[in-house]
Amino acid sequence: MNMHTNMNPAIYAKRKRSNFIGLSLSMIAMALGMIFLFWILGVLLVKGLSSVDLNMFVASTPAPGSEGGGLANAIVGSLLIVVSCTLISTPIGVLAGIYLSEYGARSKIASITRFVTDIMLSAPSIVIGLFVYAVLVAQVRHFSGWAGTIALALIAIPVVVRTTENMLQLVPGGLREAAYALGAPKWKVAFYVTLKAARSGVITGILLALARVSGETAPLLFTALNNQFFSTNMNAPMANLPVVIFQFAMSPYDNWVSLAWGGALLITFVVLGLNIITRVVFREKVQG
Repeated sequence: MNMHTNMNPAIYAKRKRSNFIGLSLSMIAMALGMIFLFWILGVLLVKGLSSVDLNMFVASTPAPGSEGGGLANAIVGSLLIVVSCTLISTPIGVLAGIYLSEYGARSKIASITRFVTDIMLSAPSIVIGLFVYAVLVAQVRHFSGWAGTIALALIAIPVVVRTTENMLQLVPGGLREAAYALGAPKWKVAFYVTLKAARSGVITGILLALARVSGETAPLLFTALNNQFFSTNMNAPMANLPVVIFQFAMSPYDNWVSLAWGGALLITFVVLGLNIITRVVFREKVQG
């Protein structure tokens, strides 16, 4: 029997009207978001593509008033800082997530760790940059790529921790019980059974953290700062794309502004690509 026949027509009409209004508002909100997204991407494509050439990838940032130039030093600097950040944040975040999920279910240390992680997730990145400036840069009295790496790692670690913990908690308890029944110790179960079963979700968290820190500007302004010249010395000020874009976009030189648009296009599509990869990995996890 159709349930609509047992429902008061006035109530049914009211619910149908409310459903239509809710769906309409949702579609309007989605459309507005998509319009602004494509507007931003369109402006980046129009103004950024004209600056993208081979010279942008092989030449260093130009001096004030000079012609030409590129972003090679900023691209290499960003790669070094982000890769170093990933190498630091991944093992710390994954190990902490394993502890919270497998060992610290009722531990006070685990509760404190979760509380601190949630605070760090919501903390403005500029605050983290100021913190690293105060405890590291101000003490050694010079900016450095390592300081920028530490600042970005402090942003990435909470993302990896929470994602790892959540993914491990989704693993069925039967897998753990089967491994225990075979005589496997708890640490082997955690690493070789639980973590292996949730590896796609853990990789998703790492990629999300990487996408987040790739475009951070404020922490790097207080830590790595910038360097006009090509340098791979992580113990000295280091050029990076977010800070170069920030500085060049406000400059009075046309070639600097053009390079800023090119850099913005490059970093936007890198972050967009990382997010697409993340979605593909997550979808494969669900289908598996």
